[in-house]
Amino acid sequence: MNALVVAALVAGFVLLVAGGEALVRGAGSLARTLGMSSLVVGLTVVSFTTSAPELAVSTDAALTGYAGLAVGNVVGSNIANILLVLGASALFVPLLVNSQVVRADIPVMVVLSVVALLMALDGNLGMLDGALLFAALVVYVAVTVVASRRRAAEDPEPGREGAEDAEGAQGPEGTVRTASRARSVVRDLVLVVVGTALLVVGARLLVYGASAIATALGVSDLLIGLTVVAVGTSLPELVTCVVAVVRGERDMAVGNIVGSNVFNLGAVLGLAAVVAPGGIEVAASALRFDLPVMVAVALVLLPIALTGSDVSRWEGALLVGFYIAYIAYLVLAATEHAALEPLSAAMLWFVIPLTALWLAVAAVHELKRRRGKRRAASAPDPQDGVAAPEPR
Repeated sequence: MNALVVAALVAGFVLLVAGGEALVRGAGSLARTLGMSSLVVGLTVVSFTTSAPELAVSTDAALTGYAGLAVGNVVGSNIANILLVLGASALFVPLLVNSQVVRADIPVMVVLSVVALLMALDGNLGMLDGALLFAALVVYVAVTVVASRRRAAEDPEPGREGAEDAEGAQGPEGTVRTASRARSVVRDLVLVVVGTALLVVGARLLVYGASAIATALGVSDLLIGLTVVAVGTSLPELVTCVVAVVRGERDMAVGNIVGSNVFNLGAVLGLAAVVAPGGIEVAASALRFDLPVMVAVALVLLPIALTGSDVSRWEGALLVGFYIAYIAYLVLAATEHAALEPLSAAMLWFVIPLTALWLAVAAVHELKRRRGKRRAASAPDPQDGVAAPEPR
């Protein structure tokens, strides 16, 4: 049994690496072929496909009566995506966040997180709640794609217009270019499908192996969902983001994280609530701690969205450290360990105030920067109206 678990873990990791490489390669090439930015592809195609494990796990858990696993998977995955995936990706290469699309999509993720928390306050996510979350996702995807196409039409990529003219030209050359473009799209779609399949299978193998170990320890399904399953189903995002930043697709990495969180809330949690008989019951412990932590973690990205700055390596290390502290708190609380009280005190008096201070400093810095830009733009040019000195 132990050998089988180890084999599942190793095979899952290998499949995740191969799937992440195939998915990033196919999605990046597809974006260039269709004239879409890698960021938009990351926000839609890549994020939705890498969230397929979460959708499979949460839907199956909701149908089989494991409500804690369904909720814990979504909440834990969203926390892991920001703290672990974003932080680990930034450790490899600092992530530059300077796109207007990300500045719009991060607030959408925050709003959906708050809405999910408010819907769960009565202890249940019913069919209507799930339908509303899924409808919000559909609107989000439609607006993202339409806005991307509009920006592409207003500011076409260099050489793109000439390529389109050549594709539409009559004669043998135009026919060859059109056929080549069609083959490229088919090849990219095959890579996306194969990469997604490898990611799903690899994630399931890792979840199987890790869940076997966690179940042997006798912990609750909510804790398994928040930790083992959440990390396992977030591994596709982690591998995809690391591969993306190594290949230079930093916009795709950030878009994958934001899009995956939106997809988890709208499709994974929404559809699970729709198909579950009687809705999904939300545990009181999740309402008291885990859902508020998910909202707080989403808020951490707002300074990045406002300032358009980068996520440096030290900030990535800080995010990963926050995630380690969060997992440690969950484990200590489940086992009622004596170290729970000092860890809680450290989180309350150090980690949370430090995060709040970080948010405040970033907000003040952004306000001062914008005020300085407005003053510089409205100030008259000192050279205007000044006569040149006469030569002596």
